[in-house]
Amino acid sequence: MSFDSFTISAIIPASPQRIYAAWLDSHEHSAMTSGPATIEPVVGGHHTAWDKYIEGTNIALEPGRRIIQTWRSSEFPADALDSKLEVTFEQADGGTKVTIIHSEIPGGQGAGYEEGWKEHYFDKMVKYFSQEADHASAAIKKHMANLSKPAKASKPAKKKAAAKQVAKKTAKKPAKKTAKKAKSAPRKAAKKKTQPAAARKAARPAKKATRAAKKHR
Repeated sequence: MSFDSFTISAIIPASPQRIYAAWLDSHEHSAMTSGPATIEPVVGGHHTAWDKYIEGTNIALEPGRRIIQTWRSSEFPADALDSKLEVTFEQADGGTKVTIIHSEIPGGQGAGYEEGWKEHYFDKMVKYFSQEADHASAAIKKHMANLSKPAKASKPAKKKAAAKQVAKKTAKKPAKKTAKKAKSAPRKAAKKKTQPAAARKAARPAKKATRAAKKHR
């Protein structure tokens, strides 16, 4: 039996670690390819993609660097052995250079799978991670804008400030009353002292004599 093989690459706008993690996560693999996937992210773990159109087993896993799997589609001849898939992740300008080396494919099927990797993986991955980068950038801009705004006083702080103002006003009122009393006290004292004590005593007998004279009349 003859075999086909090919090697293709693309720049994906995300880090090697980010893409590696997404590839081995059932939910994210499904999201980035738009096809249902199930993945056991361990060596020996089973993987499926595109609603079990693809399936295989993990042979080797190097976090952030390389994934090696057995791979077969539902279009493989029943007696055909699994093909071999190697995916590598290399830091590059603009993100990560993802390289797919697909070998030991049943003869005559290689061209179709090569096109499938481009259309259903690379193109969709670029879109998926670009949207993620855009969201992250928007979140950072919003955060920086919030940092540049003057901080607003919280409700508890406002309440405390109001309470302080009330306390100050309350403290001023007794002080004003005390000041008024202090001002009026010297005036009252001055009135009492206007008439000397000796004159007041001398006036008392004169008043009594006047009263007695009125009675005799």
